[in-house]
Amino acid sequence: MEAAEMTAKKKEKTEPATAATAAEKFDELRAAIWSVISFEKREASGLTYVDAEQRLKELERAGISGLCIVTDEAAGRIN
Repeated sequence: MEAAEMTAKKKEKTEPATAATAAEKFDELRAAIWSVISFEKREASGLTYVDAEQRLKELERAGISGLCIVTDEAAGRIN
């Protein structure tokens, strides 16, 4: 098998997986699984990613430091 054929076959195998992965990631962003954390605590949870971004901006305006968006699962590990 020539190198060009091997590359084409490899591309065929990876393209559907890449498309599915992109769709799954988009679904994750719309799922209410996101939290906003600060240096101190979990500030909000159970948000979509867009809602988490909005909450983060509100908290920034309020002067809260160390803000980050993480999954609810990761935020649950904060003591």
